[in-house]
Amino acid sequence: MNTSTPTINPLERPRYGMASAARHVGISPSTLRSWVVGRSYQTTAGESYSEPLIERPFSGDSRLSFSNLAEAHVLRSLRTRHDVRMSAVREALNYAEERFKIKRLLLSDELRTAAGKLFIERLGEIIELSPSGQLAMAEIFMGHLKRIDRGITGFPLRLFPVIASLGFQSPHIVTIDPNIAFGRPFIAGKGVRTSTIVERLDANEPRDLVATDYGLNDSEIDAAILYERAA
Repeated sequence: MNTSTPTINPLERPRYGMASAARHVGISPSTLRSWVVGRSYQTTAGESYSEPLIERPFSGDSRLSFSNLAEAHVLRSLRTRHDVRMSAVREALNYAEERFKIKRLLLSDELRTAAGKLFIERLGEIIELSPSGQLAMAEIFMGHLKRIDRGITGFPLRLFPVIASLGFQSPHIVTIDPNIAFGRPFIAGKGVRTSTIVERLDANEPRDLVATDYGLNDSEIDAAILYERAA
């Protein structure tokens, strides 16, 4: 009898609670929760319901996966200047997914090509954005997509989260990789968690000592501080 435990894809392994996932992506827990479980809202015709935009790996486990984190990062781009309603995003996603026969479009590399263009165009039509507004949204959207490293299959392998004070042009220093540091934010190429750096600095350890211990430069320490303080 085979009693081995099924192997779970590291990208889909439940590992982030709602609060920590929201911190990593830079949004409020309530916003992320509505994307994951859906949301009821009132209309003139009565109560309506927005379907979830993100599906957790296991319905019985409240934790999110790295893939979910990447999906939330992409959705974050739509809230930078435009607080786009969930129902509009769902309609535009369904439209683009059906046209291009793509499941989980928020994870697909096709977002950077025709499918993504169609998604943004359709979303702009639904929320009645002006041409300039649609261009601005597309620029921020593409800026977020460029912060995702992908493998040969096109699916996300690592994420460079946005530092709130620097926007989507934040340097690619802080990164999240499900195979490194247990999926927690760390400094690219160094492997040390951003939280570890800031904890030592907050304990009044000399900055030079922390930098020497982990082989960090000033830009890397500054990025860790800015990321952790915004999270």
